[in-house]
Amino acid sequence: MDVFQRLSFIVPDGSCNDNMSRAGGRWSEGPSSSHQPYGVKKEEPEEDFAFDEPSLKRQKTSSAPQGRPTRLPTSGRAFGEDLNMNWDLIQLLSERTGVEQWVCLNISQLFREENTIPFIVRYRKEMINHMDADAVRDVQLVLEEIHALAKKTQTISQTLKKEGVLTAELEQALRNCRTADELDHVYAPYKKGSKLSKACRAKQLGLESAAQALLQSPRTLDLRAWVKPGTEGLSTVEEVSTGVEQILADMIAKDGESLTHIRSLCDNSMVMLQSSVSKTALKEQQKEGHQGKPKDIDKFHLYCDFTCSVQRIQHHQTLAINRGENLKILTVKVNIPDCVKSDFCGWCLNVRWKPNGYTREELMKILRDAVEDSYKRLLFPLLSRSYRTKLTVSAEKESIAMFVRNLRQRLLVCPVRGRVIMGVDPGFRHGCKLAILSPTISGYRGKIGVSVKRLCNTVVIGNGTACRETEAFFADLISRRFFQPLDVSYCITSEAGASIYSVSPAAVKEMPDLDPNLRSAVSIGRRVQDPLAELVKIDPKHIGIGTYQHDVSQSSLKAALDGVVQECVSFVGVDINICSETLMRHVAGLNIGRAKSIAEWRETNGPFMNRDQLRLVKGLGPKSYQQCAGFIRINPLDHLNNHRYTQPTNHRYTQPTNHSVCKPAKGKGKGKTKASAAVPTLPNPLDQTCIHPESYAVARSFLSLVGGSVDQMGRPELRQCVEASVKCQGLEALAETLNTTPDTLQLIIDGLTQPPGFDIRQDFEKADFKRGIVSMSDLREGVVLTGRVENATLFGAFVDIGVGRNGLIHKRYITPDKLPADQRRRSLALGPGEKVEVRVLNVDPQRGRIGLDLIRVLR
Repeated sequence: MDVFQRLSFIVPDGSCNDNMSRAGGRWSEGPSSSHQPYGVKKEEPEEDFAFDEPSLKRQKTSSAPQGRPTRLPTSGRAFGEDLNMNWDLIQLLSERTGVEQWVCLNISQLFREENTIPFIVRYRKEMINHMDADAVRDVQLVLEEIHALAKKTQTISQTLKKEGVLTAELEQALRNCRTADELDHVYAPYKKGSKLSKACRAKQLGLESAAQALLQSPRTLDLRAWVKPGTEGLSTVEEVSTGVEQILADMIAKDGESLTHIRSLCDNSMVMLQSSVSKTALKEQQKEGHQGKPKDIDKFHLYCDFTCSVQRIQHHQTLAINRGENLKILTVKVNIPDCVKSDFCGWCLNVRWKPNGYTREELMKILRDAVEDSYKRLLFPLLSRSYRTKLTVSAEKESIAMFVRNLRQRLLVCPVRGRVIMGVDPGFRHGCKLAILSPTISGYRGKIGVSVKRLCNTVVIGNGTACRETEAFFADLISRRFFQPLDVSYCITSEAGASIYSVSPAAVKEMPDLDPNLRSAVSIGRRVQDPLAELVKIDPKHIGIGTYQHDVSQSSLKAALDGVVQECVSFVGVDINICSETLMRHVAGLNIGRAKSIAEWRETNGPFMNRDQLRLVKGLGPKSYQQCAGFIRINPLDHLNNHRYTQPTNHRYTQPTNHSVCKPAKGKGKGKTKASAAVPTLPNPLDQTCIHPESYAVARSFLSLVGGSVDQMGRPELRQCVEASVKCQGLEALAETLNTTPDTLQLIIDGLTQPPGFDIRQDFEKADFKRGIVSMSDLREGVVLTGRVENATLFGAFVDIGVGRNGLIHKRYITPDKLPADQRRRSLALGPGEKVEVRVLNVDPQRGRIGLDLIRVLR
């Protein structure tokens, strides 16, 4: 099942073949983002569906039925002119991401208009060719890298110009650079503090013309003419020959055609990555009385004598080798076959750098030495760095993708509604801490006794210290029917990050009178009650997902994880009148300041009656409102619960007698009032749907067209009317009639037909509740069990099979034939929360390890 698939009926064949070529210029939305000031804004992400699928950006889209929108007519070349580079921004972005140029152009423009990924993916689908959030985020990251490259190039050019060394040739070489490695390669000889390159010194001696003459007119070249006795570097013919050789070596190393050729030779050869124990680590190991290093070396025993092709090395192996190298335990090098050198040298001498005419042997020797020197001293180090960089970037990207997917599935676990929950933070030294949570409000703390045992029907135990003993205790109570007449069950959940949260300012503000240990128990219970609302309070890196988090780019990891939190919160939607300020700040278009302003307005004025009232909040401008409005829900019953808020006192908004509109009152003194048009105060039923306010007019027209009304939203009779109309006329024809796009109309249909209180998470994985216990000693080879994936890594998946220790399904046992059809194309086959059937391969009680084989994924 697609992870973010909305609840919607199946449209008959032929009715939803979107012809987006007619969508250009036909947007029905009210507030347009095309008039917003430019400037890339690093806001991250959301999506509606298909997170399990591989990135759609890799699929060619020229034959897609949705066609090519024409909303952004700007040419790609003109779009990137401000970068002042010799390549086309959109073309380079398309090459680097595999996304077609018209989509790259649209995405680039949308980001310049400060649109967020959740908004783009949900409300601008046609413009991005229905790409998912992960694919759009990948394009955004590459776009930022390209902009950073162009900015760095401009900075370098300005620096070299001030130093008086920027020539027209050098400037063009800088502008031609398409990667950071190429830029560093060109700039390296001119860096401050670095030694002047051999070629630069030879050029200063005036030998560049001699090098050019060797290639263009070797017959007339006489190196003795450049000899100047007493001048270092020119005193003998040998010194002159050496200078010419160094200039030629530099020319070859910086020649684009030569770089392309040698890279193609490497791509067709077996380039190997080799790691071994470093001399430093061996010396430390041999020192008497040293205790630490031998253990560290043991941790990397798999890589102490390791060799693997760069095309076949696994991502987790790359990260492990990098970690060992950073700790100075491993030495790493890239081995390029000798045939690459010989083929490249032959090509240079006979094709690319072949002299024009007859060349004497002594001159050919200079050229041969120059080619070999260029390869050994300049090109080989460049290629080695390039391979290491590519492997590291690829491994980091895959590791971060694993984090993102694990976090998404952890956040979107189905909440447990309507149960009284006992959260248990187990422990030996200070005992277990308990917290009773009502179905809606966090409750009080207590001891197990006659009163408490009749309150809760669900026990949630943290998986930390003393977890197994606590589980055994509650399993024994349940077996002895201690909780009768209640039917009590329990589950074990991850308590990662609970201790950090319990002493955080957010926890102190939320539960000021509770001891930090009790706050942990509350947090543990809430992780089952509403995982999304609770886990957003914790730094994603502390939730216990993924691996190698300290070995990847911390800025990229943080951006990706923050993005997926925003994506999930926006996708699920938040009830603006009851959600916490912490949850609110993760909605697309909002931040800490805007969330605080909304909370303050809510406390002062009472609950929001409709989405339009968000315009009255200080600091929430038109762009922020456009981005967040579709993800905010307003329950029409909220105004009946006004007693939950403090009554308005001395606020600046006057209440009209007809209760239909609200106008800002004129402020006095130094107080400032937000200028706004009249805002209605009556509830709008559409505000509890995923329909964006910019499409309300279309939604009302559609209801009128099918003979329905907003009072029928979510009812079977309206669903029948909609199905009949779509079946009769077709989705595309209806969209054309309403002057909107098929995707916008489908979104409207989903919003109108979903039942009240619809939560997309209700179809996702749920917590496993049980009443008995199984121990590790009960396991035998060949036993078949069911379990739930706790964590996915680059080398396999850890599965909770209910014995206190997670078993590992190594990646070699996760094969396509064991996966559902919709999971076979993705690189990250299993993720947290997925239920699986496994077979025990081996059990190692001493080391606490369990090997598992995947049988199938349970749905």
